[in-house]
Amino acid sequence: MNKKVHVDHVLAGQVVERPPVSLWYHFGIQHGGGEQFAQTTLDFFRHYDFDFLKVMNDYFYPVPEGVDAVRTRQDLQKLSWFPVRESPWQEQFKAIDRIAAALKDEAYFIDTVFDAWQSLHRNLASENMKHLMRAEPEALLSALDRISDNLIDYCKTVLSLGAAGIFLSIPAGSEILTRQEFLTFVKPFARKILDAINPLARMNTLHVHGKTLFFDDVLDLPAHVFNWCDRGPDGPSLQWVLERIPGCVMGGIDQTLVARRTRAFLKTHVREAMELGGNRRFFLANGCTIDAWVYPGALQTIVSTAR
Repeated sequence: MNKKVHVDHVLAGQVVERPPVSLWYHFGIQHGGGEQFAQTTLDFFRHYDFDFLKVMNDYFYPVPEGVDAVRTRQDLQKLSWFPVRESPWQEQFKAIDRIAAALKDEAYFIDTVFDAWQSLHRNLASENMKHLMRAEPEALLSALDRISDNLIDYCKTVLSLGAAGIFLSIPAGSEILTRQEFLTFVKPFARKILDAINPLARMNTLHVHGKTLFFDDVLDLPAHVFNWCDRGPDGPSLQWVLERIPGCVMGGIDQTLVARRTRAFLKTHVREAMELGGNRRFFLANGCTIDAWVYPGALQTIVSTAR
């Protein structure tokens, strides 16, 4: 079956003989340009013969001129709108354009985006996030809203270039932030982004990141697919989520094991995952990123077993 048709059947809720499969990890080439990243991504996709592609995005949120850390209300106010095509993200756009041309008639791809909270936390505020949530909540909310506007512009650009959807990562684990912090500083802006791009895509995927998840609080977010670490000790299971959403689930593979188990173990792991996911509305994939030093035979085993 054509890879795009296969994915379309799953998105439409039709019964399929096996789930589409894909895997991913960070390549560690964010110091390079978009052309290099595109070639690495396409080589990775074709080497393992995935059914769809999740494009990584390691180009960080652009840093305002003169800012080396966001610590204060004044720093937050410096986070304003900017033209995304003229930003450092232009390297990702170069990659997306090339990937879209290469996969046009072959397969769908989705591009990774970190939500406003993570975009600020990763390289701008980092160790200061807890302080900002406590001491400057209103200024932080305003900054997150402006960041979300830039992320929407980014997403719309990627979708216009040919992506089938956005893989939106949101922090939703109690080891990262409290439930009230999630409801205040994460969820409203995730909804804003998804609402803006939902009509433009067929495969928007919500990555619910964390270990002990506030999953009841994300079920009403408008994504076509939900992805999380379902094989972790705190779940929830694939079937539990399938019973509560109209869309699809993506997972079944415990990313913490892939680089640390034999091929014999992984064959059993994949078969278990396919039993857990069933034959409708299920994509087989890792629950979060796999270690980049993984043995290639491990990934090949996952794909071949699924088929």
